[in-house]
Amino acid sequence: MTSRRDSLKGGAVVAMAGAVPASVVLADPMPERHEPTARTFWPDGARMVISVSTQMEAGAQPTSGAESPMPKIDPKYPDLPAGKWYDYGFKEGLPRLLDVFDRRKIKVTSHMVGAAVDLHPALAKEIVQRGHEASGHGQTWTAQFSMTPEEERASYQQSIESIERATGTRPVGFNAFWLRGTPHTLEILQWLGFIYHLDDVSRDEPFAVVPYTLHMNDIVDYETRYFSTAMYADDLKAEFDALYAEAGTRRRMMSVSAHDRIAGRPSRARVLEEFIIYAQSHSGVTFMRKDEIARFALVSPLTVREGI
Repeated sequence: MTSRRDSLKGGAVVAMAGAVPASVVLADPMPERHEPTARTFWPDGARMVISVSTQMEAGAQPTSGAESPMPKIDPKYPDLPAGKWYDYGFKEGLPRLLDVFDRRKIKVTSHMVGAAVDLHPALAKEIVQRGHEASGHGQTWTAQFSMTPEEERASYQQSIESIERATGTRPVGFNAFWLRGTPHTLEILQWLGFIYHLDDVSRDEPFAVVPYTLHMNDIVDYETRYFSTAMYADDLKAEFDALYAEAGTRRRMMSVSAHDRIAGRPSRARVLEEFIIYAQSHSGVTFMRKDEIARFALVSPLTVREGI
């Protein structure tokens, strides 16, 4: 019987490869058979990679019914304080996080909602000018899973144009609203020239995707589980320690998510910076943008190939 790993079914690696030659996405290399050392897994002999996502979303949320810490109100009324909670993201949150990343000398991937970019083009441009990646996150907060293929393609094309207009760069990565795309998403992204997406959290290494995270995610831990900063700090450290130990014999990647209005709060930004310092104190740890990870994984013979 052919295993899932042994079969290459036109999954996301092939679908997202775009112009990359087919020779780089051929048969499953079965990395466990190679018994590699940690120094072969990542560029420049790195033992482990950490990828930080920061979302640029302020202003793209609906005027009523948007997710927020506020008590729910009838959606027929505008939720004015929720709007101000989102505004914190571009006024305070993102500028603070960008300063953290500069101090620690790391580069991150910013998932940008097109409508937010249109409202704050100078901030989007600044993110890219500081060396970070601008990645697609849809044009609005309309859930992709409910879109027709025509609506989905138009939304992604519009977001590409918004990001290009503000930053001068074309996004090559994509993150769907709450990871929920459609059966047509990969085909549409390939057609539009994207090379990777994030919306599969089933591995701790790049494979058909550059995996995102839900458990090292500020919106889940702070806004859903109501973690304190101390609890989130402990979670980050415990996750890192476990993956760093595994990284001696396997390719390991840690993903961390930081939303503009959430992780950008003073105490939470401090916790994130302290975690980065802790991780950087370990030998062989490097931080990479997701487009860098995707391009490396596409050509690495150790990348697991599997269909979806």
